[in-house]
Amino acid sequence: MLIDNFIKRPVLASGISILIVLVGLIALINLPVEQYPNMAPPTVVVSTNYTGANAQTVQRSVIAPLEAAINGVEDMIYMTSTAANGGRVTITVFFRPGTNADMAAVNVQNRVNGTMGILPAEVVRAGVTTSKQENSMLLQYVIYSDNEEEYDRTFMSNYLKINVEPALLRIPGVGNVNALGSDYSMRIWLKPDVMAQYNLEPSDIVDVLGEQNIEAATGQLGENSDNAFQYTLKYTGRLVTPEQFGEIVIRTLLTGELLKVIYIAKIEMGSTNYMFSGITNNKPSIFCMVYQMPNSNATEVIGNIESLLNQVSKDLPKGLHLLVVQNNNDFLSASIAHVVRTLLEAILLVIIIVFLFLQNLRSILIPAISIFVSLVGTFAFLSIAGFTVNLLTLFALILVIGTVVDDSIVVVEAVQAKFDSGYKSPYLATRDGMKGITNAIITSSLIFMVVFIPVAFTGGVSGTFYTQFGITMAVAVGISAINALTLAPALSVMIMRPVSESKGSLGKFRKAYDAAYVSILNKYHGGVSFFIKRKWLTGAAVVVAIVLLAVLMFTTKTGFIPNEDQGVVRMSVTLPPGSSLQSTNKVLQKLDSLLMEFSEIESRSLISGYSIMSGQGPSGGNGLIKLKPWKTRVKSAEEITAEINSRARTIKEANIVAFTPPMIPGYGNTNGFELYLLDRGGRSLEEFYATSQEFIARLNKRPEIASAYTTFRRITHSMK
Repeated sequence: MLIDNFIKRPVLASGISILIVLVGLIALINLPVEQYPNMAPPTVVVSTNYTGANAQTVQRSVIAPLEAAINGVEDMIYMTSTAANGGRVTITVFFRPGTNADMAAVNVQNRVNGTMGILPAEVVRAGVTTSKQENSMLLQYVIYSDNEEEYDRTFMSNYLKINVEPALLRIPGVGNVNALGSDYSMRIWLKPDVMAQYNLEPSDIVDVLGEQNIEAATGQLGENSDNAFQYTLKYTGRLVTPEQFGEIVIRTLLTGELLKVIYIAKIEMGSTNYMFSGITNNKPSIFCMVYQMPNSNATEVIGNIESLLNQVSKDLPKGLHLLVVQNNNDFLSASIAHVVRTLLEAILLVIIIVFLFLQNLRSILIPAISIFVSLVGTFAFLSIAGFTVNLLTLFALILVIGTVVDDSIVVVEAVQAKFDSGYKSPYLATRDGMKGITNAIITSSLIFMVVFIPVAFTGGVSGTFYTQFGITMAVAVGISAINALTLAPALSVMIMRPVSESKGSLGKFRKAYDAAYVSILNKYHGGVSFFIKRKWLTGAAVVVAIVLLAVLMFTTKTGFIPNEDQGVVRMSVTLPPGSSLQSTNKVLQKLDSLLMEFSEIESRSLISGYSIMSGQGPSGGNGLIKLKPWKTRVKSAEEITAEINSRARTIKEANIVAFTPPMIPGYGNTNGFELYLLDRGGRSLEEFYATSQEFIARLNKRPEIASAYTTFRRITHSMK
């Protein structure tokens, strides 16, 4: 029999298990760590800017041709687009799960390139960017100033781009870094009344700047000549100071005087744009978000980022500070630590139960080693299959502990049964014991694996969950079966011995346990006999169980993933359309004063000019609230969110909504769900707005909907 080879050659059996453990440990060290597997559909974002154009102009001249070209790209599901007053364009293309994001971006880029000839010249000059969307945000931090007069937001944004962002992008595993700020720029604020006197238009100034503010190749003097020296000509190049820009000559007047830019404009060193304004704990700040590269170890990457930020903090100018306002490692580490603790508790519980039944310290070692080999070896397969260490795979290992230990327990019990029947030789007891259980071990393990392996063929988002969960359990059981047929018999020969009658406290415990066990066993036999004599009761119990199962299936609340307290609350602030950035800032100041009253909040960061719901625009705002550690507060994130929403209603100037972040990145901005209304009839915006408001009103009347709202507004301030 094949099993005899492992019984006679314990070194061979041990070598197989050691190999499994070593490969598993190497895989465990290198496996990516994340909260949940990446299930969000691949997303490609096309963005550009038509400076100065209103939303309707952008819709007609930019979005319409781009959407017509992109529509139907390979593996595309659908796309959405947004146009903002100011010219900002964003088109988001969603692809089927499993699509290669890099290839999807290339395919979209090829479609976009075909529209360059019909897009406005200003858009082509600004550039159309195509990039895959990074959904896994690792960390958000801010840089804030104690004194805005000394270090304003433009300085802080420029400091980040020069000293922090390049270093962050060099960290392995960092996919993208996005700072909500702008660089320095020379601002030329034209004076319309003065320009009208000289019959000038903005395009005239643009042309003059293009002619006189240039870089040029000036060449050399003395090349191929008899001169003693050869000279390289130098040219001032692009202008850099307001004074230099002010001296640019526009034209010569009839009086012979030179008309310069300084006469018709105010010139200053300012910001590229004034779209964002952030505060952190009521101090001016700049937001920065760091995204994860696919298949990287989130825990390790965040650790490297924190080390870099700590080093950068030491070199900051006096008065500037770095603060991490959201760290996914906090919740991820707490969750995994809790799961690992549960895993260890389950292992300990299984060992205790095995000892209670076998009552032999030697026998405990075999199932304990089996658990270790099976669980560690599973990580090797996770690496081969492209899985990650996440809450699903760890939870699967917790559930499978009771199963992976069964095979080894069966081996130990079979050998112990031979000892009880009179065997004295461990080798003979193991050999004869394995003859009766080998087929049973193989059969039971295969049946268990067959139950879970088919889930690997389940498609969609749920299929990703079932695949990693089910396959992890199946592989662990398969390794357990291999271990039970190789290492367990070899260890039984080396470790197990016939048990003599115990004396002392252990002997008393064994007698008491055996007596209690026999008593329970007799009662069980009596119960079985009772049902055998009354077969109708068994049938009735089965029917009741089926009915109860059906009732519970239809009445139990359903959901995708249960909401958990991640220690973070997000906020969306929406003002009436046309509101200025200054108006949004005033609302955020009121909101910040309100948030200061919450003792559970550790830091509060608010930014105007960007809303997580409605996107970029001066009438939108966004908030990120970091709560104190779980152990130091009584209220949960859901309770704090509800209280914030209740008190924020006192701010009448804006629609303020607080919510907890989604459990799975890439599936909406909240833990709820998003939907889009599509106008297929070509109706006016007024009719579409009325329909959307009626739809929202009906949703809010439904008992299962806590809150429904839309950021769509039809009214805006404009001039013709």
